[in-house]
Amino acid sequence: MNQTIFPLARWLTAVITLLLSATALPAWAAIDGITGPVFNLTAKEDHISTGDGNSIYNWGYASDDKGNFPGVMQYPGPTLIVNQGATVTINLSNTLPVPVSIVFPGQQGVTTSGGTDGLITKEAPAMSGGVPGMVSYTFTATHAGTYQYHSGTQPAVQVEMGLVGALIVRPSGVADPLHQAYVHPDTAFAREHLFVLTEIDPLIHEQLMSNPLAVVDTSNYRPVYWFINGRNAPDTMLEAGVPWLPTQPYNSMPRMHPGEKLLIRMVGGGRDLHPFHTHGNNFWVIARDGRVLESAPGAGPDLAVSDFTLRTVPGETYDAIFEWTGKGLGWDIYGTTAQFAHTCTPDVNGFDTATREWCADHNKPIPVVLPNLQDITVGPHYSGSPYLGRFGTLPPGSVVLNQNAGYFHMWHSHNEREIVNNDIFPGGMMSMLIIEPASVTIP
Repeated sequence: MNQTIFPLARWLTAVITLLLSATALPAWAAIDGITGPVFNLTAKEDHISTGDGNSIYNWGYASDDKGNFPGVMQYPGPTLIVNQGATVTINLSNTLPVPVSIVFPGQQGVTTSGGTDGLITKEAPAMSGGVPGMVSYTFTATHAGTYQYHSGTQPAVQVEMGLVGALIVRPSGVADPLHQAYVHPDTAFAREHLFVLTEIDPLIHEQLMSNPLAVVDTSNYRPVYWFINGRNAPDTMLEAGVPWLPTQPYNSMPRMHPGEKLLIRMVGGGRDLHPFHTHGNNFWVIARDGRVLESAPGAGPDLAVSDFTLRTVPGETYDAIFEWTGKGLGWDIYGTTAQFAHTCTPDVNGFDTATREWCADHNKPIPVVLPNLQDITVGPHYSGSPYLGRFGTLPPGSVVLNQNAGYFHMWHSHNEREIVNNDIFPGGMMSMLIIEPASVTIP
């Protein structure tokens, strides 16, 4: 197939699917995963799809009894969600022809049951005679936060093959643990989204598909695919759980309203560093590796760092707060009252209590002369109007793929070679954040 035309068709398919499903997106507002404290996982083989239409042989963890596609291998593995203080047990079965295991960075006092000795932890033996190998892990989730889990058996190979996932520990002793990352109230948020960043060298996968017992030379490692939650663009713009991506069920595109705080849970799940960039505003990193950036216990994130590119180090996790308000733009984000009849009743911070408009800019038009239609080239995400939730005139034949007239901000790796699919742009570690009008319901 023509390599130039195919990516464009894939992008169009992804965005049209987004439009058709935009009224029913139950998994977009909260992190999709499975809740414990007991989990039954199986290491399996399967294939994943890439944004350029390729198929890659992968290993991964499957949930045996819960989740979007029970029993199907996932890339990354199922997101495990538990409460702080819970005793967590993970029962691991292994259907692969090599031993596998799980380690839990940041968790202390992990005990094991069954399995065989490995260099780092107890392993589930390779399947033999149709009987899966077994091992169990138990620990107490002492600290709230964002963590990862991954294979502790030849991790340079098995993490590359897909045996990696995220673990989220929700805080105890707070009124609303679904909207607060840690015990301190300054870690509260309105919405949250998980970003597990990984990469793949398909040559390693091809080698192990031919011979799973092969000795892999990782010194020649050269990834050509980069992923957010197991998907690369344009598939990052698809809703959660689309049936044609059964092994990649997790959504990779966040949505929010003006003035809401979005908690970014970032996981460096591969072996490369990824500088993840958030167009639209800076964010505040409030925690790293499940520990609040605070000057003293209980102080809250008083050492939080503001930045616009999160230097995601392999093996590390981060919690960051992103907020978009429109404050100080100098114009009404919803348009003038002549275009859209609305009022602005400020709260104590100066924002409208309903729409979150910055009232100091109420009824101010955008302070530029908009170009004539014949002088511009518009993209599919432009509604024809610079105002949030408003549609305007577009050139004949334009395709509008922005159903709610939201503001689209591209979120992506700031390493340019990571926003391609096997050297074809656009693709890779790239998605969108959508600022939706206050009138639009985000489930």
